[in-house]
Amino acid sequence: MIMETAWTQLMQFFDVWGWWVAAGSIAMFVVSLAGMPFIVARIPADYFTHHGRHRTNQSSRHPIVELVLIVLKNLLGAVLLIAGFIMLFTPGQGLLSILFGLMIMNYPGKYTLECWIIRKPLIFSAVNNMRAKQGEPPLMAAEID
Repeated sequence: MIMETAWTQLMQFFDVWGWWVAAGSIAMFVVSLAGMPFIVARIPADYFTHHGRHRTNQSSRHPIVELVLIVLKNLLGAVLLIAGFIMLFTPGQGLLSILFGLMIMNYPGKYTLECWIIRKPLIFSAVNNMRAKQGEPPLMAAEID
């Protein structure tokens, strides 16, 4: 009885929201295909060869502007992370979206996680293929700790 009720509710959800879910999936697929190569091209070729993340110079922006940009950057990363998870089950570049969502956000252990992900041969070759299409040199292999 509980399973039948759950199944009925799920089918009602898809009757109402099914087209929106499908349209969202297609939109995420198109955006990921168009946007990922540009994001990949901005990663420095030696980003993964360091023992720790190399820092850029501090910004000369107003602290409030800097805070707003950090919040927006983390929101974009969260959206990519969620979209990537959804794209694991729908059309799209799910693993790459998850990787770039994680790369954009700020959190403890970020660099270690990025290195662990980029060491996966499938991810590493996909990233370097995108970089080649953008005219960028391939990423240097991540160091094994």
